[in-house]
Amino acid sequence: MVRLLLLLLGLALPAAAEEVVADLSQDRVSISTSFSGSEILIFGAIKRSAPPPLQPPLAVIVTLEGPDEEVIVRRKDRVAGIWVNVEGIEVERAPSFYAVASTRPLEEALSHTDDLRWRISTAQKLRAIDATSTAVNASAFLDALVRVRQAEGVYTRAEGTVQLRDDTLFSTQIALPSALTEGNYETRIFLTRGGRVIDSYATSIFVSKVGLERFIYGLAHDQPLVYGILSLVIAIAAGWIASAVFRYILP
Repeated sequence: MVRLLLLLLGLALPAAAEEVVADLSQDRVSISTSFSGSEILIFGAIKRSAPPPLQPPLAVIVTLEGPDEEVIVRRKDRVAGIWVNVEGIEVERAPSFYAVASTRPLEEALSHTDDLRWRISTAQKLRAIDATSTAVNASAFLDALVRVRQAEGVYTRAEGTVQLRDDTLFSTQIALPSALTEGNYETRIFLTRGGRVIDSYATSIFVSKVGLERFIYGLAHDQPLVYGILSLVIAIAAGWIASAVFRYILP
């Protein structure tokens, strides 16, 4: 009887429980006047309690998400010979940066059901966000937002860039552009088999301005009047100096 219970318990447990153990090359990014972008190395291993199954194959998906921001997407049309905004959507919370990297094409590594559940792909990440719309087809505007941000390099999808060795060790690099929004950048790592997420891991990277960038940013947001007056004084001084130099060079 005891042996039967142990056998049934063994059958109820997963054959090979797999967990993500991961880390980042850095957990803080400092933006200075000379900052031109950065690369984050994401690496880790898969901890198992038993040998891994041969099928279905294992896949690793990594996402890096910047702070949310409000975005307005509009479509213009010619009305009475004048280009005007005719419809659009207002997205209250869209990621300022979003990168997806995977070991294989996302359609092979992730099922549609789990994509809806975990909001991994860029399209599902945006469609899960409430938006105020004056458009008949709001999804077309979200697709346009993705295309524009992909062209700007702030939304990326890098399939096949996560290196997986012996179904145990994985690593990838994600490039951060020079124009970054301050705040926490959430990093998520997913293990999938047969398109289903079997484990996930989350951590974050903090991005902040330092030095002169920090001073200017703080002044502009905390004391906008002083920032405006100082900008005006600097502009007048620069114009006067340029005028003096030209008078000296070209008497």
